[in-house]
Amino acid sequence: MKKESLQQKIYSYPTEHEAGFTKKEINTLLNDYPNVNMDKFNDAMMGNTCMVNDKGEIINYHCDVLAALRCGIENRGIKPYEFD
Repeated sequence: MKKESLQQKIYSYPTEHEAGFTKKEINTLLNDYPNVNMDKFNDAMMGNTCMVNDKGEIINYHCDVLAALRCGIENRGIKPYEFD
């Protein structure tokens, strides 16, 4: 998938919270990428800045989900400039 279309998909994804993705939404998104390397995805998600909504759910920002998904798709670690 081209970077532009992946970015477009992430930023136009119908999330419940404007700021980003809940864990459930991330899991649903990942269903579209069955070959993603989950170790690389999870490593890239580790230590990201996030927020908590009024339901107590963690909200992961679009940019962090995008970077982690790229890492998982490309089977690589996160690059310093991608980490927030």
